[in-house]
Amino acid sequence: MTKQGVEPDEFSQPFWDAANEKRLVIQNCVGCDRLQHPPTNTCRDCDDGGPLEWKQVSGRGTIYNYGVVHDCPVRLLQQDQPFNLAIIMLDDDPGIQMYSHLPGVPVDDVPVGAAVEVIFEPSANGQLVPEWRVIVD
Repeated sequence: MTKQGVEPDEFSQPFWDAANEKRLVIQNCVGCDRLQHPPTNTCRDCDDGGPLEWKQVSGRGTIYNYGVVHDCPVRLLQQDQPFNLAIIMLDDDPGIQMYSHLPGVPVDDVPVGAAVEVIFEPSANGQLVPEWRVIVD
């Protein structure tokens, strides 16, 4: 499945730069030591205007839930319908959730509760994007 091209903004640029290096980083507030995603210009928890930094995380998580997309408005993804869209909770902070198509998992056969690890796949414009793969013991 080809991903839609990503256009980083001033807040997300470090996230996408790290993805191109196959590293998963999440914004962290220096003031209250809380992770947050997606990135913004201020902490969502303490809002003290303190500095934000980027913290590399483990790249592991758990499938929280999922849905199957049958009518996607994104033209680039329409040829791949239906496809899974899973919610991934990061092990580093379950409050941080990311989305994944779960490459290699058959449609509507998503193992909710399964452990996953991040992988990086190219988008239409070459930017690497985080995806998640089920960890098989």
